[in-house]
Amino acid sequence: MTIQPGDTIPDTTIQLIDGEIKPCHTGELFAGRKVLLFGLPGAFTPTCSNKHLPGYISHYAEFQQRDISVMCLAVNDGYVMQAWAASQQVPAGLLMLADGNASFTRALGLELDGTAFGMGLRTRRFALYAEDGVVRVLQVEAPGELRVSTAEVMLAAIEH
Repeated sequence: MTIQPGDTIPDTTIQLIDGEIKPCHTGELFAGRKVLLFGLPGAFTPTCSNKHLPGYISHYAEFQQRDISVMCLAVNDGYVMQAWAASQQVPAGLLMLADGNASFTRALGLELDGTAFGMGLRTRRFALYAEDGVVRVLQVEAPGELRVSTAEVMLAAIEH
């Protein structure tokens, strides 16, 4: 079942890329802070690399001004996410989350079966805003779209 507003972020182990690759618990990562988490099908894929992540990079300062941590989630290993962050010039502080086994993605109920495209299990394209580990806003994209999970849409949704 897909996570919903009012639900608590599930606690699983994930790899956090913040200069280095290190394991962390999502419960601790979301506790006591405001977080914008966006998920996407994969590092180095066209829409993710050309539009979704770059939108959050260009609006990162606006999230910082609101004291909101920004995190990017994909079902990729930590080394791929680290290389992608470097290639995209992700600013320090915008955290990349590598969910190589899709455990966090499945716990959120936001998995995508990409086997027909040779991609296996991936993360659906989405964005959520949480406060102290509780989801306040959730936007999940229809297949093949990038409309409701952009940085601009999420900034506007959080204002309300």
